[in-house]
Amino acid sequence: MPDTDSMVGPAHPDPGRIPSFVRHRTRLTEGQQNAWDRWWPVYGGDVAEVSSVGALFLREAPLVLEIGTGNGEATARMAAAEPATNLLGVEVYEPGLAHLLIRLREAEIENLRLLRGDAVDLLERAVPERSLAGIRLYFPDPWPKRRHHKRRLVQPEFAALAASRLVPGGFLHLATDWAHYADQMLAVCDACAALERDEAMDPWLPRPDSRPLTKFEERAVREGRDIRDLLYRSR
Repeated sequence: MPDTDSMVGPAHPDPGRIPSFVRHRTRLTEGQQNAWDRWWPVYGGDVAEVSSVGALFLREAPLVLEIGTGNGEATARMAAAEPATNLLGVEVYEPGLAHLLIRLREAEIENLRLLRGDAVDLLERAVPERSLAGIRLYFPDPWPKRRHHKRRLVQPEFAALAASRLVPGGFLHLATDWAHYADQMLAVCDACAALERDEAMDPWLPRPDSRPLTKFEERAVREGRDIRDLLYRSR
């Protein structure tokens, strides 16, 4: 069971930046621990130890970054459906990463690598400009209380950073079940000169088949929360 204590995520190069996540102390199940011990050295690593994301893969292929893989349900399905793409998932929740390792091995997925830590740190240090085919950010922490809105990941600085790492025409795909955060995402990305809305947005994008429907999303819909997708392209 998770420990009730929590701590802010690992240190990053900019001490003035407010992290968008809280990293909880957690315990892995026996199966998760076994997967972690066996497969994390093969498929995983820590953001702080990565100097270049290109070195994580043994082949040249379009690279897509997913920020926040959760329990890995959607990530594993996307990786299996896109064998010609290199996928890199970044997450701070270790049980979710361990669960994804299990899924990865069960499905014999070879085009997916995982990192534990701060995705913004990774983008700033280890992702060259104009190198990513896409960035996925699905259901990030909405920080619903007004006093916590400054912790939301999608801010003008993030939009500019993400756009700078995308190849021309590369995509930034966001999804959330919180209407207020969706409005903020829309305003922030619309204001970023390096991004342009996908033509299908009016202003929201119908959920594309490429984003798998998850149990989390089904629950959100049952609870009356609309799902909003946004898709932008790098200029």
